[in-house]
Amino acid sequence: MNAPGVTDTRGRIIDTAVRLFTRHSYAGTSLQMIADELSVTKAALYYHFHTREELLTAVVEPVLGPLRTIIEAAEAQRTPHARAEHLLAGYAALAVRNRAVISVLAADPGVTDVLLTQRDLGDLISRQVRLLADVDRGPSGQIKAALVLGGIAVAVAPRLIDLDDDVLLQHLVEAGRRTLGLRTPRRATHNAAPSQTGPP
Repeated sequence: MNAPGVTDTRGRIIDTAVRLFTRHSYAGTSLQMIADELSVTKAALYYHFHTREELLTAVVEPVLGPLRTIIEAAEAQRTPHARAEHLLAGYAALAVRNRAVISVLAADPGVTDVLLTQRDLGDLISRQVRLLADVDRGPSGQIKAALVLGGIAVAVAPRLIDLDDDVLLQHLVEAGRRTLGLRTPRRATHNAAPSQTGPP
């Protein structure tokens, strides 16, 4: 178990890496630049992360666990539409909660290239696409799935759309449903029996 000071330093390194990856791209950010931003030596940075790839993995790891849970829950749904709806709502909510990290993943091809070499992440991406594409099987469904996943990731970029998180999430899910051809689920109130206004 890491000591509190070590954990705090590791967190500061990760936060700084996200900022610099966003500003300069992953390929354009060196470990020396991150060390300079933190006012520490490169040797101090090496104590926590030996390579940029190792640091990038740490940046995205907090997102991968919840994403895996969302995908597994979606796969357990009974119909293609229910599976797509669950994945769409869950992924959009995860993206809104982690706007900086998700935007790094979406906006930087260099990040995607590195992460796709990791079999686990490549598998998660394939499962996401399959869950959304099964609503409309074939090339059209695959394209729609890619548009939805990529569009959400780009739209949550902190500097792109200045909306409250709840409002942004609502619009992302609605846009995703329209793209995929999903119906908006009925609210619980719609299923309630109408009130009786006449005499008993």
